[in-house]
Amino acid sequence: MPLKSLLMIPGPTPVPEEVLRALSHPMINHRGPEYMALQRELIAGLKQAYQTANDVQIFPASGTGGLEAAVVNVLSPGDRVLAVPVGAFGQRFAEIAEVYGANVRRMEVEWGRAADAAQIAAALREEPDTRALLLTHNETSTGVLNDIRAIAAAARAVRPDVLLLVDSISGMLAVDLRPDEWDLDVVVGGSQKAWMIPPGLTFLSISPRAWAAHREARMPRFYFDFSRMKKSMETDQTPYTPALPQLFGLQVALRKILDEGLPAMFRRHQRLGDATRSAVRAMGLQLLAQEGSYSNSLTAVRMPEGLTAKEVRGRMREGHGVVVAGGQGKIKEQVVRLGHLGYVDENDVLAMIGALEATLRELGRDVQPGQGVAAAQRVFGDE
Repeated sequence: MPLKSLLMIPGPTPVPEEVLRALSHPMINHRGPEYMALQRELIAGLKQAYQTANDVQIFPASGTGGLEAAVVNVLSPGDRVLAVPVGAFGQRFAEIAEVYGANVRRMEVEWGRAADAAQIAAALREEPDTRALLLTHNETSTGVLNDIRAIAAAARAVRPDVLLLVDSISGMLAVDLRPDEWDLDVVVGGSQKAWMIPPGLTFLSISPRAWAAHREARMPRFYFDFSRMKKSMETDQTPYTPALPQLFGLQVALRKILDEGLPAMFRRHQRLGDATRSAVRAMGLQLLAQEGSYSNSLTAVRMPEGLTAKEVRGRMREGHGVVVAGGQGKIKEQVVRLGHLGYVDENDVLAMIGALEATLRELGRDVQPGQGVAAAQRVFGDE
């Protein structure tokens, strides 16, 4: 068993040392002036990271809690909703809406492919009373990135008033996303991805259109109520006890994010993704995602015939100390997902690729030593 372990999954992601230290900050009075100043700084930083002037709220929950908040705050039972799942987490978004009584139509997309803007526009024409569109920016189960800008423009051309609810839990900060410019209504983020802090916080941006819908929405809610949160935030408070350790970590992580700069973050993630995909191809493996829809956050790799994801992951973990993720749902054993988001650099990717190379050789596959690593290094060298 290796002495050290390298976490290369699409979340939770590695946490910088200075953020880890911030997590151990002594508790403070969450109703006192120190907390109030902290919350003001966090909201201002989140707006910069989100590239939005809209309201942004923080809830102590996982990303799934953010998806639930997006649904229950702007919809009513019986509302027609068009969901466009391109993987397991898009299906989850649709299921949440169904649980709360929405009339959900699913536009099924083959796993590994991105959603088609023209097809979504056509579906909205067929059902002009559609109230909301549920979209996944980056699908963590498949390594597919949807073109949210194009989808939003196509949807608005047909239905200017449709609500666009976007799951960008694993997309935010790894690739450009502009809620205001692209006219998105609710955008959900999650702390354990590119934000570089542990699980436990979800973030939502809320447009004026979403606030108008919220005033009429009749789905039940209490913990995730936008109005309750907004009222408390007017005095720099929260309606219930905040997750202080995660907020201390977020304070430090946001400073790192803004210091690096969003364009630099996007470029870094693009480079890491390009290098990973180049290495995978050099080893003779196939990608799950179709060309043109590759994620900057993770790469889903099809397993060669005769190998399962469990075998490969187990050997990488036990023999080489590199932890990668398996598939989700119906492709659980068919793919291995290689994470490259958040607090990850070139050396981490090279170590991951080297471990994958060695593992495939140990399992009897014809992979030459250094084949994938050299391909990744060429990408990094071109930069």
